[in-house]
Amino acid sequence: MEKAYEFRNRLLQIHKKGIRDRNRIPEENEYFLPDQVFISIDCNAGEVVRTAAQDFQSFLHDSMGIIGLVYPGKCDAHITAIIDTDLGEYATYKGFRIDTDEEGIRISGYDERGIAQAFFFLEIQMEFAKSPAVAFGRVEKKPMFSPRMIHSGYGLDEYPDEYLARVAHEGRDAILVFTKGVNETPHGYENFNDLIRRATRWGLDVYAYSYILSNMNPEAPEAEAFYESTYGTLFRECPGLAGVTLVGESVEFPSKDPHVAKGRYFEAYVDGLPTGKPSSGWYPCYDYPVWLNLLKRIIRKYNPKADIVFWSYNWGDQPEEARVALIESLPTDISLQATFEMFEPKLYENAYGRCADYTLSFEGPGKYFRSEAIAAKKRGIRLYSMTNSGGTTWDFGTVPYEPMPYQWIRRFAAMRKAHDDWGLVGLMESHHFGFTPSFISRLGNLAFLEPREDMDVLLEKILKAEFGEANFPWVNTAMERWSEAIRYYTPCGNDQYGAFRVGPAFPFCFIGRYTIPSDPNAMFGNQIFEPMYTPGKKKTAPMSILIHEEICSLQKMRAIMDEGIAFLETAPEGNEALENLINLGKYIANAVTTGCHAKQWYVLKTKLCAEEDRSRYAQLLDEMDALLDREVANTDATYPLVDADSRLGWEPSMLYIGDRWHLDWKKRQVEVVRREIENQRNNLTYFTDIKGMPGMW
Repeated sequence: MEKAYEFRNRLLQIHKKGIRDRNRIPEENEYFLPDQVFISIDCNAGEVVRTAAQDFQSFLHDSMGIIGLVYPGKCDAHITAIIDTDLGEYATYKGFRIDTDEEGIRISGYDERGIAQAFFFLEIQMEFAKSPAVAFGRVEKKPMFSPRMIHSGYGLDEYPDEYLARVAHEGRDAILVFTKGVNETPHGYENFNDLIRRATRWGLDVYAYSYILSNMNPEAPEAEAFYESTYGTLFRECPGLAGVTLVGESVEFPSKDPHVAKGRYFEAYVDGLPTGKPSSGWYPCYDYPVWLNLLKRIIRKYNPKADIVFWSYNWGDQPEEARVALIESLPTDISLQATFEMFEPKLYENAYGRCADYTLSFEGPGKYFRSEAIAAKKRGIRLYSMTNSGGTTWDFGTVPYEPMPYQWIRRFAAMRKAHDDWGLVGLMESHHFGFTPSFISRLGNLAFLEPREDMDVLLEKILKAEFGEANFPWVNTAMERWSEAIRYYTPCGNDQYGAFRVGPAFPFCFIGRYTIPSDPNAMFGNQIFEPMYTPGKKKTAPMSILIHEEICSLQKMRAIMDEGIAFLETAPEGNEALENLINLGKYIANAVTTGCHAKQWYVLKTKLCAEEDRSRYAQLLDEMDALLDREVANTDATYPLVDADSRLGWEPSMLYIGDRWHLDWKKRQVEVVRREIENQRNNLTYFTDIKGMPGMW
């Protein structure tokens, strides 16, 4: 039984302990490292190379049980690492070459980060071999995407050195920090320059994810001074920031565009009534280019290479002609980021829904992304995408990653194609749900290297290394089933901001509205959580039709998840990684059951509101009571799962919201609802009682 936050210990363990198979005999075509290894690096090597070499030294000790010694300068070494800009096709950022023969291993990196990635690549190959063995020959690699940005999965904007190491080992090269001002995040003080210094050691850039208020139109007379005091001050004081990410809802300004209302999104009301117009954060306003050019000019005074990332997330469902018109007027020396799969129709057997937010149920790309990718390519604008390819989406709020590798392979293949067809070059791979290294993120890391390798082959190597070679047939079959199951997920707003955001701790509201308690220290807590299902929104089938299709879809998903769990439970060799995977799968399956029950609960409540037959009304109350019984049983089945893994029920921006305490709260909340149901039963008999009283009728 893990204590709260104990999962962080796993995140801080950079290398797996003692994975070497001592019975493995070297093959003829392999270089086998001895028990004492000499590693030579250039005596003038920078901090990134020194850090990576020392990390490899630690890997040899922790994982392989051998001693590595790092020498600055030329020596008779088993492993030599040098900067070499003459790498042909691989003479590019983070490009590297590894030559292995009977004499040893020679690493050639185009730059320091290339050398670091070569060391990390060697670690992966040895993990696959479970031995300090490297096949003879030449390996050349270069990244397909850069930057590859992530948010912290350790804690919101928290980046311990060991976690930075985990990020770098996974091939990511940039981290994001929510930024309200210099050293100011939404949850308090953070020393940005120290974070930049520590991240740089691991070959990582730092991007500011802007929460800076933009309360002035860029054409106002005071605009230059205003934005100099915000963005200018930030980059003057923190010139090492690699760039800034700008998304409508967080940076919207008072636009002059007639399509939008005045004020921010929460102010778009007159006399308490909505204006019917979006705020500027939710529409591609014509004056965004003016604003961007102003920010660009100010920021690049202090960092001429600063990457200005303009993210079109919020207006993905606006008319294509308006979105493309904006792209056609953007400056071409910024980066446009479009979300990969959002706003796409979700088709069921007899109805249609919509991908409300990030989802793995649809691999993408969606029409919104395609339209903007085509426009960006035409203009010559760098194209980025929010792909969630770090391993988790909005499908489940309180899990570390989604273990559906074959569906991820479909996503990764679509991303490769977008790279080829439209010039997709940069990624945001997680949002505030954070990034947890997993076998999914390792698959993405290797899949996004050139030359490309077959992802099915890569997955087989990863699964064997992670869960044991003898278990592979069972694990692989389970992963095929789970990868099919996710395609039945219902990516509607009611689910992604409701039951699936908090899992089995989701409350079932009847008369009263009960919002799940949250930690006062959380950035969002329960602010972006909706405890009651509402009628469907635009561009979906009517809720009364759609919800029954969604219930059937989730029932199929649960059944297929259970099939995968059964395969895992019959694997021949139990181990900790396998048990953790089973535990995660069961938690996801229970979350699916809660989501299904929440929809059934909505149907019963809706029927009850319109029922005039007393006997049928009483029957509906009984059905609601029975549904609560099933949900309580599902909640009870979740206790051992969250006890075994302290990461389940937690999310960086909400903190603990689905752990044992919240499951207890949910059961107490259900008892309150049972009293409300009993009151309704009493109301039925009250009519009969008072009708028989003298003088009443």
